[in-house]
Amino acid sequence: MKNLKFAFISFVLLSTSAFASTEVVVYKSPYCGCCTEWVEHMEENGFTVKIEDHENMNPIKERLGVDPSLASCHTAVINDYVFEGHIPADDIKQFLAEPRDFKGLAVPGMPMGSPGMEYGDKKDRYQVVAFKENGKLALFNTHN
Repeated sequence: MKNLKFAFISFVLLSTSAFASTEVVVYKSPYCGCCTEWVEHMEENGFTVKIEDHENMNPIKERLGVDPSLASCHTAVINDYVFEGHIPADDIKQFLAEPRDFKGLAVPGMPMGSPGMEYGDKKDRYQVVAFKENGKLALFNTHN
């Protein structure tokens, strides 16, 4: 039992340190405050973030294969996966820990109460969806 406990603790520590060294490239508008808040959320959860400010996000979203129906204010890339919008860091960690046949995750729009969109006690119920290059979607998680 002691060896099993040690193995579990070692796995957790290795998993956490793997995320700490994971670089996130975030494409965002230089004028968007909620994007900056989401970047802080990611850093607080162990990710290293590189920011690229762009006046026009549409060409970036198009190049990365983000369907307009999934669009939010910022787009992030981690290990060739695309993360659109205000996705909780824990969902991203879970997604990265379990290899998938998806292009990435998205939180369409800007739901209140999502990371970076906190405003008092206002919380919208929102979904995190996984998406494929062919446009197919799958529910990944629901919050609030």
